[in-house]
Order: sequence, then C-alpha cells, then structure tokens
Amino acid sequence: MDVQRIAAFSHGTDGGNPAGVVLCDVLPAAERMLAIAAEVGYSETVFAAPSGDGWRVRYFAPEIEVPFCGHATIALGAALALAHGDGTFTLQLNDARITVTGWRNNPALMAALQSPRTRSAPAPQKLVEAALGLFAYTAADLDPRLPPAIAEAGARHLVLALTDRQKLAAMHYDLEQGRRFMMAAGIVTISLVQAETDTRFHARNPFAAGGVYEDAATGAAAAALAGYLRDLGWPHGGTIEILQGEDMGVPSRLRAEITSEPGASIRVSGTARRM
Repeated sequence: MDVQRIAAFSHGTDGGNPAGVVLCDVLPAAERMLAIAAEVGYSETVFAAPSGDGWRVRYFAPEIEVPFCGHATIALGAALALAHGDGTFTLQLNDARITVTGWRNNPALMAALQSPRTRSAPAPQKLVEAALGLFAYTAADLDPRLPPAIAEAGARHLVLALTDRQKLAAMHYDLEQGRRFMMAAGIVTISLVQAETDTRFHARNPFAAGGVYEDAATGAAAAALAGYLRDLGWPHGGTIEILQGEDMGVPSRLRAEITSEPGASIRVSGTARRM
C-alpha cells in the first residue's frame, strides 16, 4: 500500500495533524486497514477507493475504526486534488455521505469538508463528574455559558468548556483510564475548549479511545462544537476559528462555518501540507 502522509489544518508550513492517506482500487479487509493504521502510527489513516460517482471511505486509528475523522478527510481532499485536479469529491462513509473539496493554492494545499449532520444534548451529570475526575478538574473550572454536552457531527464527543486558558494548557490524564472511560461512554474524543472570544476558541482533544493521547487538530470535533454552538444560540456570527495543538508544539488552525439551519452540515476548512 502506498501511504501518503499529509498534515491537515497546518499553520503555514508548520504544525497540523498528520494523517495517513491510502488511495486504492478496492478497499482492503478491515483487519488489513487496521494493521496499516497501527503501522503508520498516526491518530488516523483514511482509506479511499472509487465507488460509483465518488469514493468509498473508511477511517482507522491505531486501535479502532472510527465513523468519521475530519483531519483525515482534509488530508484526503488534498490528496485527491493532487491526483485528480482541484474539485469537490463525494465520499460515502459507513453511516453518512459527505463531500470534500480540495484545491491547490500554490504553494499551499487547501481543503474543506462538509460534515455529516449535527446534533447535541446536555451531558449526563455522572458522565461529567467522571470526566472532571479524569483530568483533575472541578465543576468550578467549567464555563457556565457553555454547559457540558454530547455533540455529534459524524462522531460523538463530550464537550467540556473551561474558563481558564492555563487550565487547558495544563491538561493531563492517564491514557489507559481515559481509554476505558471513552469506550464505556461511547465517545470518540473529549473536546476540551476555552472561548477566548465569541468566535475564537482554543481546543485540546484527548483521543484515548483510539490509542492516542491527544490530537493536534480534530475536524470532526470542530464540526460537532460548531453544531453545539448553533443549538445553544451562541453568538458565533456564522464562523468560528479553533486554535489547537499549540500546547503540544504543533500549531493547527481550523475554520468552521455555521449556517442557521438546525442540524445542518458544518463546513470545516484549513491548509494541508505534504510531509
């Protein structure tokens, strides 16, 4: 298998979250894709094969298959633009049909995905208490303007908003304990965010369920957060910027565009770079 390595949501020529991208004629068996993802070692590797008028796509972390991955989709959009020219590509996921647009903006690569539909709901109190314990946070650390929520845009995330940027920077937890917690709760990541302004957020995304301590950029969580802000009536003004990876030394930039229609797809875009 020819594995391309592309960092999505990069900040100029630096940062971004690396993803493996495999373009093939026919998707391999799931066990083979999981083994390749484990060998690549990135938080996700995306596999895509031509199917009908688009591409059949599956995403694998080193330890599990995930239903949707935003940064790997951005990386895929860049790879498809390189292979087939600038354009919009239809992607058939396990449970949704979405699109990604890729284009070359020399010397940069750009991509924008349209997420699956979004939904959100208040997070159960016991789940929130367990999550706070995982990170040694307390209820007093939470931003009351953004109550804890389960937010979805193709994958489930627990959203916890903190009031203090330094508390976010100091995030730590036990990987194995986090894996058990996320698997039991049926969530893909925990989306820890801090609102610098109404439209600018800092984020960290532990991904213990996939065997990864933290993602440098998480497009699926960005779409889920944007959908949650819409449901909440947050004054997002139609667009938010998410800064992620800074506390890892891997600066990443994500842009999410939010329409007024409840549950509608979120457009998440950013720069990509070949590694």
